[in-house]
Amino acid sequence: MSPTFRRHTLAGQMLVLQLALVVVVLLAVAAVSLAQSQATFHRVEGRRVGALAEQLAAAPLMRGQLTRPAQDDALDTLVQSTHVQSGVTSVTVADRTGRIVASTDPTAVGHRLPLGAGVSRGRGWSGRLVWSGGQELVAQVPVLGDTERDVGRRLGTVMVGEAYPTVWQRISGASSYLLAYLGVASGLGVAGSWLLSRRVKRQTLGLEPREIAGLAEHREAMLYGIAEGVVALDPQGRITLVNDVGRRLLGLPADCVGASLADLGIEGRLRDVLAGAHGPAADVDRQDQVVVRDGRVLVMNRMTVAKDGRPLGSVTTLRDRTELARLEREIGSFRSSSELLRAQAHEFANQLHTISGLIQIGEQEEVVRYIRALNQRRQSLDMTLARRVRDTAVAALLMAKSAQAAERRVTLRISDDTALDRLAPEDAADVATVVGNLIDNAVDAVDGRTGADAWVEVGLRQDAASVEIEVRDSGPGVAPELAHEVFAHGFTTKAAEGGERGIGLALTRLVCERHGGEVAVTNTPDGAMFTARMSVSHPARAVAEGASR
Repeated sequence: MSPTFRRHTLAGQMLVLQLALVVVVLLAVAAVSLAQSQATFHRVEGRRVGALAEQLAAAPLMRGQLTRPAQDDALDTLVQSTHVQSGVTSVTVADRTGRIVASTDPTAVGHRLPLGAGVSRGRGWSGRLVWSGGQELVAQVPVLGDTERDVGRRLGTVMVGEAYPTVWQRISGASSYLLAYLGVASGLGVAGSWLLSRRVKRQTLGLEPREIAGLAEHREAMLYGIAEGVVALDPQGRITLVNDVGRRLLGLPADCVGASLADLGIEGRLRDVLAGAHGPAADVDRQDQVVVRDGRVLVMNRMTVAKDGRPLGSVTTLRDRTELARLEREIGSFRSSSELLRAQAHEFANQLHTISGLIQIGEQEEVVRYIRALNQRRQSLDMTLARRVRDTAVAALLMAKSAQAAERRVTLRISDDTALDRLAPEDAADVATVVGNLIDNAVDAVDGRTGADAWVEVGLRQDAASVEIEVRDSGPGVAPELAHEVFAHGFTTKAAEGGERGIGLALTRLVCERHGGEVAVTNTPDGAMFTARMSVSHPARAVAEGASR
């Protein structure tokens, strides 16, 4: 782009605008000065020409010359002497008929004098009049007789005029310091305009208006085009920016911008993550924080924003993991089966190695006893699950979790009062999700213990409309101050001891709440006990639906 067509910078535009304002102010000052000068001219000169005209009209020589005109030049001499002594622009005398008989303008003699209102009836008048090729401020005073014969009778008219000054004369006469004032004002206006333009330039980080508009457009496109929620807070905890996804995920009203977190009713874990008031130091960055909000599992990342060491607030992004949790529940049965096969393959490999070793050392009878013991244990577990847990999906999950726990040297037990009938497919998937998450957390809690101290016990109880799931472990339990927060924060039992946060317990709570139930944790003398309750379809209807399928 050539310099001819290059757009003016913001500083240049501000300078031009301020200079234009200075010029307008100067013109206004000049107009006021002219108006004041004209008013002063009317007041001062009007009085002077009026007094001079009255003085001439009352002179005996003027009356005598108008009463008995003589051939001498006495009237002209009186007019000229008055003109010279007073310094007025014009002096004119007319007789009673209005014909000019003497004037400082010889060309006007013999012509008629235009009279003002009331002059012909013996009253004086002053005003503007075009005379002798220019505009003058004139005063017309009638000459009245004073003899017995013509007392009170108008003998003629005396007119004294002063020419209007030019514009330049009025400006220069308004004040001897006006030009100096205007010069100083112009200099200050230019300097102020330049300083203002520089300040605006610094505050906009050197960006021009078109560049600022482009950034705003790109920001809007980015915020409302991404699939993640974005929430920005100022240092006082007020929302300064939120996109549609963020407002939907957090359940915020449309007019939430400018409101504080307390005004919006955001408390607890969500407030801690958004405001950064969590951990050993406030206002810290947080990565992959799990929060449950209005039945949604949200993963949040917070980053503080600062410039030149001055905090400007924070920006938090949100991702909805609820849909991912639903997909995980749908593939839970396949994952359980694969885990069962992997664990059983590992277990069978160990057993085959043991049998092979016994054969190699010639202990055939020991081989028979070992195989008979394995068979009895497997039949005992299969019969226990088949008798107490009639839903195949949940039973398969328990088989898989039993094999996984055995790999980690943890004993998985089924309580004696366990009783679960066949469930509807969607209920079975959700029950399997809750059972699997609670068992995983329990196994993690007892990980590291050995022998009889490492065990997890599962209990399933069912009535006409609900299922109760109880998982106990021999771990250290849950800290009392975290007992009411682990589900809202998405903690696992490891997280309760200071490890990383997960979403297992958050998903468990979400599934239970969707089924109109709840989940809670208490500490027992042996360890922690998680109890989950959830509503399910009627068993008879579930069996009928399964038979129809």
